Amino acid sequence: MAMMYGGIEAGGTKFVCAVGSGPNDIRADTQFPTTTPDETIGRTIEFFRSHRAELVALGIASFGPVDLNRASPTFGYITTTPKPGWANTDLAGALRREFGLPVGFDTDVNGAALGEYRWGAGQGLDTFLYLTIGTGIGGGGMVGGKLVHGLVHPEMGHMRLPRDRESDPFDGTCPFHGDCLEGLASGPALQSRWGQPAETLPSDHPAWPLEAHYLALALVNLICTVSPRRIILGGGVMKERQLFPLIRRQVQELLNGYVRAPDILEEIDRYIVAPILGGRAGVLGAIALAEREVMS
Repeated sequence: MAMMYGGIEAGGTKFVCAVGSGPNDIRADTQFPTTTPDETIGRTIEFFRSHRAELVALGIASFGPVDLNRASPTFGYITTTPKPGWANTDLAGALRREFGLPVGFDTDVNGAALGEYRWGAGQGLDTFLYLTIGTGIGGGGMVGGKLVHGLVHPEMGHMRLPRDRESDPFDGTCPFHGDCLEGLASGPALQSRWGQPAETLPSDHPAWPLEAHYLALALVNLICTVSPRRIILGGGVMKERQLFPLIRRQVQELLNGYVRAPDILEEIDRYIVAPILGGRAGVLGAIALAEREVMS
């Protein structure tokens, strides 16, 4: 019988919790809005309490910033997040103390990347990236078969991009950097720039070539620095499927033949792709974090 794991996709907007062993074996799931830490963690504990006898570990894929240093006294905390009330919240510790189980903990995008590695578009790849473009922009992935960690954790959404302020005078929405990638290309940035939610913009709106341009600039920077074998683009904004061909074409144009890899020159439709797990990548990645915590 398969071992059962608890997975928590801890998002800034909602928490998604599930019990299972993989995409074809989810025994129970729920979701609820992210409100205060006490209420949200309390609802998480309440859900898993009724499944405690089945569980061997929990995994959390969390919004951040988070502390991933196991030697740190604040390991498992959400740290300097701008989300009201959540700064310095001990998320992993609260669940570990309640259930006495091993708890795997990582960023939401590293979690989604691990889910895609285990069951989706990252299978068989030791080096790939996962970016989510939605309420914010975040990036994670694997290099050499290991989830990307370092001084803190990747903050790909806050890279600075070359831009023409005459053609796009928009100042950006990031409270820290203004016109970083997230400030220019996230869902809130689209709404602020164009005065309406991204999902209401028609497919031939000028928003989309500009959005593709900024995302392509970011991907070219990542291709030249990380050399991923594949790039997976998820999140709510990427549900606008007209973006994929625009991004792929602009990546090729910006690279201008410099990276002589057939994956980019001839098979870019299979190089820049959507997540196979779709909207379940985060919570399934959290289950994969729990599985990895037990197996490591």
